[in-house]
Amino acid sequence: MKFGGASVATPQHFSRIANLILERKEEHDHIVIVVSAMGDTTDQLIALAKKVHPEPPRREYDMLVTVGERISISLLAMALARKNQEAMSFTGSQSGVITSEDHTDARIIDVRPHRLVKSLDQGKVVIVAGFQGVSTNGEITTLGRGGSDTSAVALGAALSASAVEFYKDVPGVFEEDPKSNPNSRFLRQLSYQAALEIVRGGAKILHPRCISLARENQIPLVVKSFCGESCDDFEGTVIRDTDGVRPHRAFFEQEQVAD
Repeated sequence: MKFGGASVATPQHFSRIANLILERKEEHDHIVIVVSAMGDTTDQLIALAKKVHPEPPRREYDMLVTVGERISISLLAMALARKNQEAMSFTGSQSGVITSEDHTDARIIDVRPHRLVKSLDQGKVVIVAGFQGVSTNGEITTLGRGGSDTSAVALGAALSASAVEFYKDVPGVFEEDPKSNPNSRFLRQLSYQAALEIVRGGAKILHPRCISLARENQIPLVVKSFCGESCDDFEGTVIRDTDGVRPHRAFFEQEQVAD
């Protein structure tokens, strides 16, 4: 389950997310959550950095902006604890997300989720900071645009997840932006290629990086609502290839064709 910045915009949102997680926990024993930074937190941290240095060193930039996701993961773990559900929060590096050495725009080259598996086997909900990892030389890195969505799919590949669910402020994927065209047709199912064409045409539902990674690993993606009762008539959009076969091992971005 992946929750973006709009889903964790305020402290009150964390209780609502916790309820959604508990609902899914009734159907699935093992659940991994990936979260972004709250609302505009990342933008605020970038602005803060530039007040100190107009062109901050990339290593220190990554060290600073990864704070945003760490705030989100710890608050969500607290929200679940208040509802008597054990949870463990992990940074990208603690989760075993191994990246290239490219600060601010790293690529995921491996995922070694040993600590996550141990917590899952103990019945805990695992919460991972999206958008970040650790480079092959031990430095904290960020993944650039689409980073949190890509984190979720990479973890899904490494853990052989049945699907990755993305919770948005829309009930799924439409032919056009439903905020600008309320009559836009809702798309219940899409192939990976069709989804890539839609997002490359300007839709901001998911980043092409994560869709490409899902296609390589044949992991179904589900885009569904975080917006409550007004979206209950929609079950979300499923992105998958009907004839896809899961590979025997996980493929990561080092082996991807360039976007």
